Amino acid sequence: MSFLRAGDSLSGLPLGAVPAVALDLETTGLDVANDRIVEVAAVRLQSDGGGAENRFSRLVNPGLPIPQSSTRIHGISDEEVAGAEAFAEIVPELSQWVGRSLVIGYALGFDLAVLKAEHQRYGIDWTAPRSIDVRYLVQLVAPDLPNQSLELAAKWLGVEIGERHRALGDAETAARIFTALVPRLREKGIVTLAQAERVCRNLTTRLEEEAQAGWHEVLHDSRIAPESVAEYARIDSFPYRHRVYDVMRFPAVTLPPATAVREALALMMAKGISSVFVDPPEGREPEGSYSILTERDLLRAFNSNVAGVRDAPIARYAKGPLVTVDSEEFVYRAIASMSQRGFRHLGVRDPQGKLVGAISARDLLRQRASDALALGDSLERAASPADLGRIWSGLTTVARGLVFEEADPRDIAAIISRELRALTRRACELAEKEMADQGKGAPPCPYAMMVLGSGGRGESLLAMDQDNAIVFDAGTAEDGAPGGAADRWFERLGTLVADMLNEAGVIYCPGGIMASKPEWRLDVAGWRRRLEVWITKARPEDLLNSDIFFDAVSVYGERALAESLYREAQAAAGGSRNFIMAMTLKAGDFQPPLNWLGRPRLENGRIDLKKSGLMPIFSAARIVALSHKLDARSTPERLEAARQRDLFDGAVIGKLIEAHRILLGAILRQQLRDIQHGIALSNKVAPGEMPAHERQQLTWALGQVDSVRDLLGRPAVG
Repeated sequence: MSFLRAGDSLSGLPLGAVPAVALDLETTGLDVANDRIVEVAAVRLQSDGGGAENRFSRLVNPGLPIPQSSTRIHGISDEEVAGAEAFAEIVPELSQWVGRSLVIGYALGFDLAVLKAEHQRYGIDWTAPRSIDVRYLVQLVAPDLPNQSLELAAKWLGVEIGERHRALGDAETAARIFTALVPRLREKGIVTLAQAERVCRNLTTRLEEEAQAGWHEVLHDSRIAPESVAEYARIDSFPYRHRVYDVMRFPAVTLPPATAVREALALMMAKGISSVFVDPPEGREPEGSYSILTERDLLRAFNSNVAGVRDAPIARYAKGPLVTVDSEEFVYRAIASMSQRGFRHLGVRDPQGKLVGAISARDLLRQRASDALALGDSLERAASPADLGRIWSGLTTVARGLVFEEADPRDIAAIISRELRALTRRACELAEKEMADQGKGAPPCPYAMMVLGSGGRGESLLAMDQDNAIVFDAGTAEDGAPGGAADRWFERLGTLVADMLNEAGVIYCPGGIMASKPEWRLDVAGWRRRLEVWITKARPEDLLNSDIFFDAVSVYGERALAESLYREAQAAAGGSRNFIMAMTLKAGDFQPPLNWLGRPRLENGRIDLKKSGLMPIFSAARIVALSHKLDARSTPERLEAARQRDLFDGAVIGKLIEAHRILLGAILRQQLRDIQHGIALSNKVAPGEMPAHERQQLTWALGQVDSVRDLLGRPAVG
């Protein structure tokens, strides 16, 4: 039994979140074809502790004498291995223990060559694991080191060296070096596994030397497509394309708590439903105090053989408080909530919080939920930045499957945005816990974390960076002032959140739009002052910041605090002619994306579709929404609302909505290709890599961009 191949979905994972195993061997000599293994060890990375389950170590009987010269190096004698198992008995256990993890090691090509020879010697089929040599990574980060030996690399990085020339000690040291290299690689723009593999393939001299020595090739070629369409098509897209309101039962059926069980049962049978909601006791507020009575509750009641069950009040058997889900949530989030909590029913509330319906497991039976559970439930269970990082890989797999099924790119962007917001929320929860563990206490006052920009609009794709902000209500001017006690607490929270998201693959915002920065972490009074400056002065340097704020969505904390601030800003901006004019001038200042031949303007074979296509469209839609007091957040919704009010030519609006869809899809498909190739993600696409029909669509979409000037009501600048 050989190694299992790691899934291709590892390609886009941040290096620090890749499930990995550090492997090392001790052998009878250095001849990869003829020498034998005497010890094999492995250490699992991404674990919560250092227990025995995270270490694999076995002596191996090589079936021939160990040369004294080798024993002097690793200390393993013939006597020690005499009672050990042969390689053929150990390899199934090793393979199962490693699983589909990435295999790392120091001078790993030698170890893999020896392992391959042992497999062939015993007639075992050989499949190489997906792997990367830690020495390559050391060379990338520190090319000027005198050499890339294990000892020197460990000393340079300041990591502990395990027992030298024993398999377990060397595997532990390789694991520590790898972990220490991850942040240094990130600083060089090498974030994902595929990116690391790509740059390592450029170490041609080293690779040629190892090949000449008979070492095994280490690097996986992520440029090769997955082995079958199953990698793409295993996603059941329904839970990701539909909202709860598409499948819920409407309206909600509620009964007074004093209703007799027999009456409730008769009603459930008549309506063909499996649950009813029970009104709050008299005198209690409805919000959060409903309970639920299900058919299982009734079965348990009747099975109790207690006299008078039929005439007992339903409040006696109902369970509460009722757990609910928003009607506009995606179905996969409802599936995940049921799975996590062990429920079969959820209440459904509308955006105003009113109980409007129910959703049950029975309603969802037609859906394959495994991928939804993996994506939706894992965030709530994530306990570390590495756990958060693994969500990114799951999200990429979902996006790839949906693209394969030709799902609407706007739906895919909405899912990615939903998970980005959930990722930010979970990072806040983990940061609060860490601060409490450090003795810094609970939040000093109410606050809300907001996600801005494309994440707020619901239009994020896979090249995520952080755009977030905090508003807090300190109570007094002194407490809320920059550098005050509350501000310092939220500075620490914002920094922890930023670091966690960055480690998970949502990189620091290049423009510094993060709650860790003082200008994006203000109390209510501070935000009002900031908004007044933005709106009344409308300086060019402030317009980008103010633009992005008008896409804000609260993701954690006191939602009402953020929503109130947003409404104030929306009203003030919409009422300022000068501010709207300044935004209009800025939004219209773009170069037409097509050249005089009607072809996309390319630079190094690519065109930035955000700058040249999406930005003019979403900027114009934002201005229209502010000018006409439209509540919608997403670009298509803002444009559609304008069309419904007959504010502009409906045909122009329709073409812009379609162009927006095409541009999102083109960027998303390019990002999925770039993930496989280890290319840093961006909003730039290569038309030369597209099929002909996609190039035609792209050219048409770019041709519509100039019509945003019709919405803005002004000619081109310059």
